[in-house]
Amino acid sequence: MRSGLAQFRRVLFEEPMEVVQPLAIFAAVFLVCWVVRRLVLRALDTWNERKQSRNGRILEQALRGPTLIWGVILAAHLGMQASDLPSRFTRVGAEVLLVLWACSLTLMCMRLVGDIMQMYGDQIPGALPVTTLSRNLAQISVVILGLLGLLWHFKLSPAPVLTALGVGGLAVALALQDTLSNVFGGFYVAVARQVQLGDYIKLNTGEEGYVADIGWRCTTFRALANNMIIVPNAKLSQAIVTNYSLPEKWLGSGVQVTVAMDSDPDLVERVLLEIGRQGAREIPGMRPEAEIAVAFDPGFTESGLGFGLNYQVGDFASQGSVRNELRRRILRRFREEGIVLPFPSRSLYVRADGAVNQLKPEGKDAHPV
Repeated sequence: MRSGLAQFRRVLFEEPMEVVQPLAIFAAVFLVCWVVRRLVLRALDTWNERKQSRNGRILEQALRGPTLIWGVILAAHLGMQASDLPSRFTRVGAEVLLVLWACSLTLMCMRLVGDIMQMYGDQIPGALPVTTLSRNLAQISVVILGLLGLLWHFKLSPAPVLTALGVGGLAVALALQDTLSNVFGGFYVAVARQVQLGDYIKLNTGEEGYVADIGWRCTTFRALANNMIIVPNAKLSQAIVTNYSLPEKWLGSGVQVTVAMDSDPDLVERVLLEIGRQGAREIPGMRPEAEIAVAFDPGFTESGLGFGLNYQVGDFASQGSVRNELRRRILRRFREEGIVLPFPSRSLYVRADGAVNQLKPEGKDAHPV
């Protein structure tokens, strides 16, 4: 080792041209690689603009960083080959450059896999929903393959590494119980496919919203008020969940209407049915192909006769706007037809002697009023 360092000092101070020449080769090769990289990326960007290719965009973004590193690696390799450095230094340098190239290639493949999953994962029949968790798992798999490739190149067995991980895994698992429970809870939620991205769900604890993402530690909901609700995966996997998007995104809804006691039930049902059918064709959010039904339900109430207009909406968020528009149309049409919407009322009967006439409960526990 000392002789190698002495030889390196001798070359550096006594024969500087032997150092200048490799540096000049390094600079020239790197400049050529940089120019070629700029031309290739510019051509790829122009082609993407013309074709509007998403695949090209993914490839362009993945190549920007690694190609610069590859230029440095190639320039350094050629520079070392042209130098008179001791063989032990050139061998070590070559191994370092190989490791750097393998790492950059692995990182590029990680990004490609993540972006491709994000773009095409939801289009594959039967595939798992693309979440942060599933994307990270795929990228970790690429890293593991890259590490195994390096171990194979250096002729190292992965058995000692696996043994060390197995011994230390127990201590890590005990120290990170909460974190691991959230990780496995998120993995279970993603694999079970009972909660998917874009679904509107409600927990038994009251939290509800659209599923925005399933990550390592938590699942994020977007509420109708555009707020973000963050729920740990362990809590979500143990909660009672109502999924309003399964088995279909559409769901049944309805509007309750109360009319005066002396109203004609047949007229009320006919008017409500006409309003519902016309609204299904005109109101955004209603399913036009779904059947519209009117029921005399809840029927007799304290204030009058209760009817229900039943229909279907395309998704959970459409309920409020559809119900609002239907109520406006019902009010206008009832006024045109002369159908009265009563105020809450109660009838009171008074006897001639002024005592209030009330029904008394029957049985031995009954008390006079």
